[in-house]
Amino acid sequence: MVLAVLLHPVWTPAPGGGTAEARQEETTAQPVRPAAPERRPTAPEREKECKDGSDPAASLKPATATGEAVRRIDKRGFLKVGVDQNSYNWSHRDPQSGELVGFDIDLVNAIAEDLLGPSARIVYKAISTNQRAEALADNSVDLVVRTMTILCEHLDKKVAFSTAYFEAGQQLLVPQRSRITGLDSSAKGKKLCTASSSTGDKELGRGFHGARTVRVANQLDCLVLLQLGRVDGVVTDNALAAGQAAQDPSVGLVGEPLTSELYGVAMSQEDEDLVRRVNHVLEEFREGGESSQWQKSYREWLDEVLDGESATPPKPLYRD
Repeated sequence: MVLAVLLHPVWTPAPGGGTAEARQEETTAQPVRPAAPERRPTAPEREKECKDGSDPAASLKPATATGEAVRRIDKRGFLKVGVDQNSYNWSHRDPQSGELVGFDIDLVNAIAEDLLGPSARIVYKAISTNQRAEALADNSVDLVVRTMTILCEHLDKKVAFSTAYFEAGQQLLVPQRSRITGLDSSAKGKKLCTASSSTGDKELGRGFHGARTVRVANQLDCLVLLQLGRVDGVVTDNALAAGQAAQDPSVGLVGEPLTSELYGVAMSQEDEDLVRRVNHVLEEFREGGESSQWQKSYREWLDEVLDGESATPPKPLYRD
């Protein structure tokens, strides 16, 4: 049985809620005059090449050899993991047990059991979107498993990623009564919320839509602001937004996905042995087709809210 402890919990006032007092930062994008105003620029594919020519999604080949990082965790006796505790069906608190549950948590449990055995102890630390790289840099956590997109800019911050374990995309969440149809001219002048330093923040920064960007620390704070009528829409991962729409039928996804992105387990670039070990766990997590742990977790947490989308794991890419 895996034992878990949460450090620095974030108070959740109500189901589907967040911290409404979150510090907000607002900017106005300067719209670009496209040839056809009603059409947004083609959404970029996922990043496939960093400045050094490498594919950010290409990770180290799996291995079970014990190195410095794995020995450090074994000697300590527990695994430190950075998570979100408010991402419905990914990493959220079960209202009955109070335990963290979800797709990301299933993956954390598999990693912890491989490293420390079936009685592995996990210490969770709730971190905001813009704290993920910092938490790894200052050794607050060994891993970040928080629907974190594999991007070159994260690699530049000395973050290493596992192979991809899920594919998603940025999409717009709005009230059902909204006249916004997507991130297009219908969003001009509207307040759109996103988590600071997130992929959605980067997408809104492209500026072609003429929307006003409101930034908060945690994505769920955007949902609270949307429910309170303080913003007109939320730009976030559709895999997360679909769960929020399932909780609150007054909101829904509109438009096409704005991006294609891959989630990975984040670690320090200094911990190569841990990266290889996590990739070994992911190989096992994906193995077995419909009987794999990946598929079991998908069916339990995501199948219903995603309506069968992204129902297969991304193929792993290796660089060595």
